[in-house]
Amino acid sequence: MLELRNISKIFPGVKALDDVTLSFQTGEIHALMGENGAGKSTLIKIITGIYQADLGGIYLDGQQVEMKSYRDAVEHDISMVSQEIQIIPEASVAENIVLDRLDKYSRHGHVDWKMVRQEAAKYLEMVGLDISTDARTELLTAAQKQLIQIAKALSANAKYILLDEPTSSLTSYESGNLIRLVKKLKEEGVGIIFVSHKIEEVLELCDVVSVIRDGKYVGTRECQGLKRAEIVKMMIGREEANEHLGFLDVGDETVLEVKHAVAYGKTEDVSLALKKGEILGLYGLIGSGRTELARLIFGADKMDSGEIYVNGARAEIHSIRDAIEKYRIGYVSENRKEEGLILDFPVGTNISINIWHRILNRFRKIQTDKEKEIVDGMVQKMQIKTPSVQTHAQNLSGGNQQKVSIGKWLAADCDILIIDEPTVGVDVGAKKYIHDLIWKLAKEEGKSILLISSDMPEMVTLARRILVFKDHRIAGEICGLNQEEKSYEEVSQEIGRLMA
Repeated sequence: MLELRNISKIFPGVKALDDVTLSFQTGEIHALMGENGAGKSTLIKIITGIYQADLGGIYLDGQQVEMKSYRDAVEHDISMVSQEIQIIPEASVAENIVLDRLDKYSRHGHVDWKMVRQEAAKYLEMVGLDISTDARTELLTAAQKQLIQIAKALSANAKYILLDEPTSSLTSYESGNLIRLVKKLKEEGVGIIFVSHKIEEVLELCDVVSVIRDGKYVGTRECQGLKRAEIVKMMIGREEANEHLGFLDVGDETVLEVKHAVAYGKTEDVSLALKKGEILGLYGLIGSGRTELARLIFGADKMDSGEIYVNGARAEIHSIRDAIEKYRIGYVSENRKEEGLILDFPVGTNISINIWHRILNRFRKIQTDKEKEIVDGMVQKMQIKTPSVQTHAQNLSGGNQQKVSIGKWLAADCDILIIDEPTVGVDVGAKKYIHDLIWKLAKEEGKSILLISSDMPEMVTLARRILVFKDHRIAGEICGLNQEEKSYEEVSQEIGRLMA
């Protein structure tokens, strides 16, 4: 048994954990839930020695243990997959997987690379990732990097594995593979501490769920027979509002058109049209071409052939700057940690960075009063919880980081928004807020949105037309969502057929 007794942790200006007592068993999948900023990530960082508690202790099988570093956790058979992607970009996939145990593959001062590759390949297969063990990790997608982190945790053969939002970057297919793997680990006697905001996933997978709210322990419940509404009430202290979003008035005006886009190894002859005020969904597995297409439109990657039209005119997008300044296209990246935000910069800088060129005075200096007005307005509009606009983005919770990531494009007043995985790693309250925000951008402000999501309920809720990607192409189109002509089950089955 792994026990936490009376754990408290104080950061400057905030009590992150307040007298939390919890226990976890081997051979059990134990969910840990709560809103962003509730203290979940702080708690698992204390378990793994990344943080040290100010009060309280950690006990393994009744004996108190000191966790002064992550190395201590590893030595006590505890492993973690962090919500933040933590890899060495310049290293190979194999090197990242065996990093904590590289000395075990060394003989007489030399690493047995053949053995390293064989070991890494075994765990890549376990997580369902079909890539070379020699691939450089910096060239991989966020989802692939997440799976590599999971493979690394598995390779440690730990008694307890802490998974912090492990499926946040994964499609339903990859998530399904991971869930089967976690169940297998449970059967082998491993204790799984599973941090997730996906309530349905928790109810399907976990044995028990514990909830933390505002740094305090709320309670633990058996998952069998537990209702979603009960978990939500424990998390937010009230009933969940769940009204239908309604009809989206999409006109005939085409604002973005892609014709026969080809980028070798990424997209093959992809064409689509986005209408003014429309939310067009792009759904598919990781690597199917949806994010790859978004990056071509945004100028982050180059097309080998094809054309892009904005408001009926041929667009020459040779860079991200062209997309933003010439065509008012914004892109909320799926990977907010590495691409969406500058984590060690203030919240205010992250919000205003895309509009600096618009608020320069005649001496080519930023007008700080205008910048402050825009930043303060966006913090209020997005309901970003931050001590100050000078607080570094890395110190915010995941949900508030995502609000900043979206807010910087709203500040830029883009007409076309590409939003990739808008609610990755955010809680039920923030998720509802972001859904309502995306809906209002289209319905009330006439923004045109390309929505990429691996969350099928999210896709069906927001998108009024869905393009399904498979093998770098569009496999088919699903219409009839705007008029509520199809149920969620019907749409799910149709997507499944197109992806088969």
